[in-house]
Amino acid sequence: MLANVIVVMIWMGISAYAVFGGADFGAGAWDLVAGGPEKGRRARALIEQAIGPVWEANHVWLIFVLVFLWTAFPEAFVSIGTTMWIPLTLAALGIIFRGSGFAFRKWADTVGRQRFYGAEFAGASVLTPFFLGTVAGGVASGRVPLGNAAGDTFGSWLNPTSIFGGVMAVVATAYVAAVLITREADLDHDAEMADYFRTRALITGTIAGALSVVGIFILANDAPGLFRGLASARGIVLLAISAVAGLASLYLLYRRHYFAARPAAALATVSVLWGWGAGQYPWLLADEVTITKAAASDRVLWTLVIAFVVAGLLAIPALLWLYRLTQSRRLGEGEMRADSTEALMRDR
Repeated sequence: MLANVIVVMIWMGISAYAVFGGADFGAGAWDLVAGGPEKGRRARALIEQAIGPVWEANHVWLIFVLVFLWTAFPEAFVSIGTTMWIPLTLAALGIIFRGSGFAFRKWADTVGRQRFYGAEFAGASVLTPFFLGTVAGGVASGRVPLGNAAGDTFGSWLNPTSIFGGVMAVVATAYVAAVLITREADLDHDAEMADYFRTRALITGTIAGALSVVGIFILANDAPGLFRGLASARGIVLLAISAVAGLASLYLLYRRHYFAARPAAALATVSVLWGWGAGQYPWLLADEVTITKAAASDRVLWTLVIAFVVAGLLAIPALLWLYRLTQSRRLGEGEMRADSTEALMRDR
């Protein structure tokens, strides 16, 4: 029972990272396709305004997930880490390059350097969720056996379910980001930019829905165990919630109800993740080891419960206050955002 409580905590962290961290990655994807320095200037300035104050803080969710998974389920953590070391390493490098590119672009002293660091930030923002998605797909499809480096180094993440998971992660993060940035533009009363990102949100949301339908056939053929779990009562309910929330978010975007579209888009994303968890339950590693069998001692698990409560009391209010300050435009980030491309071009 206690092990299941820890899994719920971990899944809460995964959900938070998917929504908040995912929106940061998705913003980088839109940065990538915004166009040249002049054409994409306003879109990139809005992206930096939206994620500038929070993009680093959102990694707290990933750190939480890794620490809790490592401590509560050490053998499973080792199994995932050693079998999936290639995509995990690439994802870690992506996080590093994304952060350095975002930071260095802001203070680059030439247009050429800005474009280089911008490409580093944007490219890594696409590749990182893709590789994390391939890891999720490999675990969900039962390709991570229990043991140190016991799985196929390449086949564990280069397979239909993993590739689908990677592509879906990129599209889903782009969608969530577009919805959030549309609201940012609306807060600034910038109708042109709101319509710019609204259009992109509607397109990516539709693509995400179409991919979800395609995914049914992929899972049925490549991950039958997960497919059966998703087809169970609990899996169907969560997937239905995701579908309804996704359609609702698209409708709200279409009607330009940007504030209400945000929680609907977040719910659509989170419901898919919990559907995966429900479909795989009670396995921690599919068809290898259950949650209770893989768990550490009760003393360790109770320590994690206490740490979760203390961390929640300390971190959650601070993060909520940070998000509140960002939304109320009471932070100075917007005044220092990288309209510097325009400034550099003007200075020349």
